[in-house]
Amino acid sequence: MTSARRIVVKVGSSSLTTAAGGLDADRVDALVDVLAAAHDERREIVLVSSGAIAAGLAPLGLDRRPRDLARQQAAASVGQGLLVARYTASFARYGRRVGQVLLTSDDTSRRAHYRNAYRTLDQLLAMGAIPVVNENDTVATDEIRFGDNDRLAALVAHLVRADLLVLLSDVDGLYDGDPSTPGTSRIAEVAGPADLEGVSIGSAGRAGVGTGGMVTKVEAARIAAAAGVPVVLTSASRAADALLGRPTGTFFHRTGRRSTGRLLWLAHASAPRGALVLDEGAVRAVVDRRTSLLPAGISAVEGEFTAGDPVELRDATGRPVARGLVNFDAREMPKLIGRSTRDLARELGPTYEREVVHRDDLVVLAP
Repeated sequence: MTSARRIVVKVGSSSLTTAAGGLDADRVDALVDVLAAAHDERREIVLVSSGAIAAGLAPLGLDRRPRDLARQQAAASVGQGLLVARYTASFARYGRRVGQVLLTSDDTSRRAHYRNAYRTLDQLLAMGAIPVVNENDTVATDEIRFGDNDRLAALVAHLVRADLLVLLSDVDGLYDGDPSTPGTSRIAEVAGPADLEGVSIGSAGRAGVGTGGMVTKVEAARIAAAAGVPVVLTSASRAADALLGRPTGTFFHRTGRRSTGRLLWLAHASAPRGALVLDEGAVRAVVDRRTSLLPAGISAVEGEFTAGDPVELRDATGRPVARGLVNFDAREMPKLIGRSTRDLARELGPTYEREVVHRDDLVVLAP
């Protein structure tokens, strides 16, 4: 932990805001004090911060998180500006600059967007700025959840090739039961999935402004650890201890090697827009031999999607076996099903002599 030079720190809504009062300036300043001190030690810090929607509630006269998507987006629009303004002012006390980076799953699963996201973050760090990353909630098309930034933080840690991920919450680590129940104890280290067997993990945060809870944090830690990034899970009040290498919270050891490319995003961040059903031969080719998916191995098409969208690859029973970026629109697929690329090129032209999903844009899902 003490040797980590590039660190991603994620802080949740409950650590920055209250349901009634919006952003808590004192809490923000306390976190910035710690991060600025780490930055002074020539460490590179990327901050993944929740709190945009929660910060926008009070200014819009909302006493609780709205249920409808339109008002969630409106709260995010107002709150995001307040959140970044607060960070800008707080870091300015130390002469530090911040840069706002808003991401969506498309920004990180598509090849060109992925490269651009990495370049932006890497350049900000090279120029001495502190990137403040958040999900682009104002244009989200799916239901917005406060806890989603836990997974985003794990994926950002992989994207920027971080040495450490620190997940800050309102709980000082992972417990083997409800922390408020007598007799439960904090789990100091997790070496692998076996250490979590039989552990009851709570779901909701306590402060009323976040819904991610411990479930999303443990899942984020699992994703990061599998990608070769160690994780510390602790409370925001113990952030300094985590960055200084003092015993605190729960430490998740690496369980996998650092991987290259954007396939981790494709597996964990993309929302499939449709599905392709494969025959047995195609399943074996994709899963066992890790080859590209050709039209001859497809037996059915589901959903509406366009070229470049993520799609799910399923076996004949409907079980998802892989996920990939498709090279054709859904409306083109019926005339391709079950046919060889050579026949398609002869009949439809040379642009059809290619894979439906290239192996470089495909990730096999764990069984």
